[in-house]
Amino acid sequence: MIVRKTLTKEQAYQKLKHYCAYQDRCHSEVKSKAYLLGMKKTDVEELTSRLIEEGCLHEERFARSFAGGKFRMKQWGRIKIRSELKKKQISSYCIAAALEEIDDEKYNETLHKLAIKRWNSVTGPGTNLFVKMTKTRDFLTIKGYEPLLVANEIKALAEKQKGAG
Repeated sequence: MIVRKTLTKEQAYQKLKHYCAYQDRCHSEVKSKAYLLGMKKTDVEELTSRLIEEGCLHEERFARSFAGGKFRMKQWGRIKIRSELKKKQISSYCIAAALEEIDDEKYNETLHKLAIKRWNSVTGPGTNLFVKMTKTRDFLTIKGYEPLLVANEIKALAEKQKGAG
């Protein structure tokens, strides 16, 4: 039998404070961590409130950095970012604020680059215009880009190929 050493409320607070200082966190992540440390529900709520009051835990700041990071690093679209933030129980206000962080021009530019890269990578026997369109659309949709933007991008690529071929 494993005997777990229980932490005092102050020790848990210090660990959670360090956890938040290392990287922006959302409320649900901090609560999960507190429960893993063996805290009771009332203590978890109290510690979470204290972290919010002291500015260690800020949901909007987390949402903005999450959205910006996922867009820049993983090139996710707005739909996927919104979905992941909802999974983390972020408020709709914070999600809207986070999505405003993404510059429309850079967003469209990234979508265009991804579309071209995927379009050109679809090769091999049996590859035709329809296959290229389908695989490119599926890829961009999984990345979380809006269907209308994806459709316009694919239409432009298809017309360009028809004109060249």
